[in-house]
Amino acid sequence: MTRSLMAKRLVAGALVLSAYAMSRQPTIGADQQRQLAGHFLFTRTSLPEAGPRSSRTSRAVGPELAQIAAWISSVGAAIALEDLDEDGLPNDACLVDPRSDGVIIAPVPETTGRRYLPFQLPRGRWNNGPGSEAPMGCLVGDLNEDGLADLVVYFWGRTPIAFLKKADSRGLRADSFVAAELLASPKRWYTNAALFADVDGDGHLDIVLGNYFEDGARILDPTSTAPEHLQHSMSRAANGGTNRILLWSGIRTGSPSRPVYQEDTTSLPVAAAHGWTLAVGAADLNGDLRPELYFANDFGPDRLLLNRSTPGRPRWALVQGRRTFGTPTSKTLGRDSFKGMGVEFGDLYARGALDILVSNIAAEYALEESHFAFINSGDTALLERGVAPYADRSEALGLSRSDWGWDIKLADFDADGVDEVVQATGFLRGEKDRWPELQELAMGNDELLADPASWPRFKPGDDLSGRARNPFFVRTSSGRYTDIGGLLGFHEAAVSRGIAVADVDGDGRLDLAVANQWGESSFYHNESPGPGAFLGLRLLLPSTPSSHSTVLPGRTPVAKPTRTAIGATVFVIRPDGRRVVAEVDGGNGHSGKRAQEIFFGLGPSKPTSVQTEIRWRGRHGEARSERFLLPPGWHTVLLGGDKSPAEGAR
Repeated sequence: MTRSLMAKRLVAGALVLSAYAMSRQPTIGADQQRQLAGHFLFTRTSLPEAGPRSSRTSRAVGPELAQIAAWISSVGAAIALEDLDEDGLPNDACLVDPRSDGVIIAPVPETTGRRYLPFQLPRGRWNNGPGSEAPMGCLVGDLNEDGLADLVVYFWGRTPIAFLKKADSRGLRADSFVAAELLASPKRWYTNAALFADVDGDGHLDIVLGNYFEDGARILDPTSTAPEHLQHSMSRAANGGTNRILLWSGIRTGSPSRPVYQEDTTSLPVAAAHGWTLAVGAADLNGDLRPELYFANDFGPDRLLLNRSTPGRPRWALVQGRRTFGTPTSKTLGRDSFKGMGVEFGDLYARGALDILVSNIAAEYALEESHFAFINSGDTALLERGVAPYADRSEALGLSRSDWGWDIKLADFDADGVDEVVQATGFLRGEKDRWPELQELAMGNDELLADPASWPRFKPGDDLSGRARNPFFVRTSSGRYTDIGGLLGFHEAAVSRGIAVADVDGDGRLDLAVANQWGESSFYHNESPGPGAFLGLRLLLPSTPSSHSTVLPGRTPVAKPTRTAIGATVFVIRPDGRRVVAEVDGGNGHSGKRAQEIFFGLGPSKPTSVQTEIRWRGRHGEARSERFLLPPGWHTVLLGGDKSPAEGAR
């Protein structure tokens, strides 16, 4: 070997090693990881089940889809935590279990007393044919504005169904709810995500739906002879189901009274209406008390929409991030080609501005795209010019990589004033690794993708990121996050989909529940030592508001009819002087729905009071704002509003 050839090989080897070193994220030592883990302690138990248990690991699908049955059967596990039995605590679970396609209502494990027995919502209420439909998720909210918590179950194979709570129901059981169609003429939709938001600012809750397969498809019908179409691109697919908004339009009298919704099919821009949507988020990003919408899309760009609606007239404008010289196109908001599967809003830097976290596929040595941490520059005036004031900082924050991601949630589990990040991960759990086939599919000709016959085999027993562990990211002193989930026991027996967060027992420690696909789901009771001080708020809109708000200590039940002020914004001045923000979440994400409450960790100091500002829309859409000086702990706030008479049916 000549000296020249040897020198070239040495240089090439050095370049390869340098590139590898640059691609690796910084790590911390085992001792520091154990020290961080010492701040947290979770006890895991299984979420209760109800009805007959099934051991199946896939669904029946249309004949054309049989060879990819495992792929088609990869979603459906969902979890919501909320107060359904009116005891003042969000200690009730609405769990969607794909093994039985059951929607299970159950008390959360380890909550005080045996309040009621777990039960399933009646299957016969929605079944149009054996196996042709499957529930995908559960929303909790007061649909008919009678002060009681109702449910919305959304599906693959049909339009959503409301389960309205009876006013005279004693205890909680299957007959406590009355099923009602949300639309007069049910259709075949394939909904993967849904949330409540007052999109047009009229003071009433609308429903935003993110759909996946094209409308009218027969994906779960094994007797179908119709041709089925998959995405026509791995990075620019726009042939998915139509995303929709169901606008609240009034209430019909009855027992219980029925909400009336009108289907909005025209307001969403074309670019945002037909993606393969897996997650939806709503948050007020410019301070006008109208929520912007984020659609996280599989196989194509995510979409952020600026809200320009007026009551009864939803209007949206597409906004996108600016690409700089050093920014890859797919790291630019609204221009990515990744596989968006979860979205979350939070104030990562405690600056009084909401940032956006997005889950994609980020599996090392497989399909390593990147998760997103879109950080808000604070220049919200750019939104009016069609520019999203966000830049991805996921790599610098240590949040860019984990595995095949789904739900992602920000929460301060030790109340130290810094949010942790927890994520659901994994796709198919089996014995045969199918990553080579998936890589080949991803690199193939887009023209072939829409035809299921062009796909490789993905059946039960095949594996794609099936051994992924759900990460629990904690921020270190350097400002980067590190995953300590393994030290905390975040090991699931099945791949995960949805994550819900709530302080189920009111002790100032946020707990969480994880919905798993084709396995039992989990509840993690937070028993972390010595949590910091916190401020917790339950924000309610009374049926007969006064001109000023009333603050009640704790989370005791309120007698008068109220409903949660979904979309209300809260600013807090922490003991360290930082101004932080949070919003009442109406269902952001993939299939996990957090409790509709506000929680701020205040850190180790023990302040006697906290400066708090609450902004919200009243029952008739009026914009309101009040400031409070509140002691740490939980508080129930009955928000004021105008004194105009209650509206009747429209």
